[in-house]
Amino acid sequence: MNQDSSKAVVLPHDPHSFSKPQDAIIQHVDWQLVVDFAQKQIKGHGIYQIKHQHSSEIVLDVRDLNILSVRLDDAAAEQAFSVSAPVKYLGQALRIPLQKETNKVTIAFETTPQAAALQWLSPAQTAGKEHPFLFTQSQAILARTWLPCQDSPGVRFTYTARVKVPSHLLPLMSADNPQEKNPEGEYLFKMDQPIPSYLLSLAVGNLEFRPVGSRCGVYAEPETIQDATYEFADTEKMLEAAEALYGPYLWGRYDLLVLPPSFPFGGMENPKLTFATPTIIAKDRSLTSLIAHELAHSWSGNLVTNATWNDFWLNEGFTVYFERRIMEVLYGHDYSEMLHTLGYQDLQHALQDDLAGQPKDTCLKLDLQGRDPDEGLTEIAYEKGNYFLRHIERQVGQERFDQFVKNYFGTYQFQSMDTTRFEEILEKELINGDATLRDQINAKAWIYEPGIPAGIEVPHARKFDQVQEQLQLWESGTSPADLKTQEWSTHEWLFFLRGLAKNLNQEKMESLDQAFSFTQSGNSELVAVWLQHAINHQYEPANARLEEFLTHVGRRKFLVPLYKALLEQPDGKARALELYRKARPNYHAVATSTFDDMVGV
Repeated sequence: MNQDSSKAVVLPHDPHSFSKPQDAIIQHVDWQLVVDFAQKQIKGHGIYQIKHQHSSEIVLDVRDLNILSVRLDDAAAEQAFSVSAPVKYLGQALRIPLQKETNKVTIAFETTPQAAALQWLSPAQTAGKEHPFLFTQSQAILARTWLPCQDSPGVRFTYTARVKVPSHLLPLMSADNPQEKNPEGEYLFKMDQPIPSYLLSLAVGNLEFRPVGSRCGVYAEPETIQDATYEFADTEKMLEAAEALYGPYLWGRYDLLVLPPSFPFGGMENPKLTFATPTIIAKDRSLTSLIAHELAHSWSGNLVTNATWNDFWLNEGFTVYFERRIMEVLYGHDYSEMLHTLGYQDLQHALQDDLAGQPKDTCLKLDLQGRDPDEGLTEIAYEKGNYFLRHIERQVGQERFDQFVKNYFGTYQFQSMDTTRFEEILEKELINGDATLRDQINAKAWIYEPGIPAGIEVPHARKFDQVQEQLQLWESGTSPADLKTQEWSTHEWLFFLRGLAKNLNQEKMESLDQAFSFTQSGNSELVAVWLQHAINHQYEPANARLEEFLTHVGRRKFLVPLYKALLEQPDGKARALELYRKARPNYHAVATSTFDDMVGV
């Protein structure tokens, strides 16, 4: 296993980083950090081990970060440095002159209130309501707002971190983690496998740990830990299924941290410690495909990483495909086909609505020059990427494709991958000169042309045929109570809700709500879709739940459709603005950067 972060791979230019890793590159960092909740600030320094060929400088990325001092090697004297003028989205270039033999740089720094990666939560925003909470979100290019780094997914390094926190709180990182608090509040973290900066993470809160297997466990607030432990009981089985498909898990432990509901994503695949939203705790294990997704990132993304954010589909397309293969092993083909079918619906919605008029953004290979790379985080990378891989699988057969994917992860582990290089690997390792197969796969069209190539087989879940029958019965007058829904999973209910007519009257809405309690459901996936219907049909009994949902849940996947639905109503602008002003203090900067423009704050 090659874990050399300086492995000689020619990296493409990263338009979202000032760093020049071809001249001077970080290989390892030892950080010392103090988490100050009173000042809402992280302070400390890092000792950066670097490699260069007599380069005159090393360039790092920073944004809204105070650089206090710089020293070279073991010199007592401070080294002059410069910070460039800020560039929108990118922040600033930290330029540090180097001596000919310099191999170590020490940087002291402190975060500012504008640090977009950090969310400092008050006790009222947590499950326990007694202790504050801090968590980071570094993807895509926010690591530079809390640590100086070469903030490109093409640069990998190992690290340690000594972290000081209040003694009644427990810190966790994307590293080997403690399982209980110590009275000093001081902790040492180690990450021995090289990772890119977007996978740096830190969370600090009143947390407990429970094992759910020999290599897997759950961290959560005491008020949440029991439900989380039940919900994620199959995690070790997922890990075993993943290894059986595509090779050994190379990160030691795989643990989960359930964050407060303001977390802007479903999950974040920080190595060794997935961050997860509490909105997947449905108390019936029905939403745990998200855990399979984040686990799959331990291979696709964390092990073989997109070289730039223009190649984001290489992370997410492979991960969605892998996630559903795991779910197929555990729960059967019919179950995984429901996930594929719902995903195809999401893809069609993106193509026809979200990205209508933006054909370039529906290509797998993106051009995000001058844009926030977060704009590439769409269903194209996830679902079109998955659909492309499913298409290849159909052309060559599952067994042959599995061997290709397994070899891909094994051969290119701890390396970065760009789209051009992947095409070369696909040609060499799978197509292997077969012109007919090359034409059938049609990679160029999938990768570089908008939309989906014509004539591609559409996913079809047999279980949804039964849901469609019940939906038609209801539309023809059957009482909701008489529908055969008793054995439905969340996925079948989602298909049902997505299939509802767009012009329901109040009586129809009320009858559904009385029969199935959608407004008060504890399943966030179902509530989010139901609330869209409630907005569109002015169903007032759901107004209080809508306000509660928007002000407590920060998951952007749910919020975007709800605010869009509000804004499309006759009085929507004023109502959306009123709700957003109440909700905004609970949202992470990743979410507010989207909604400030959308709502017009």
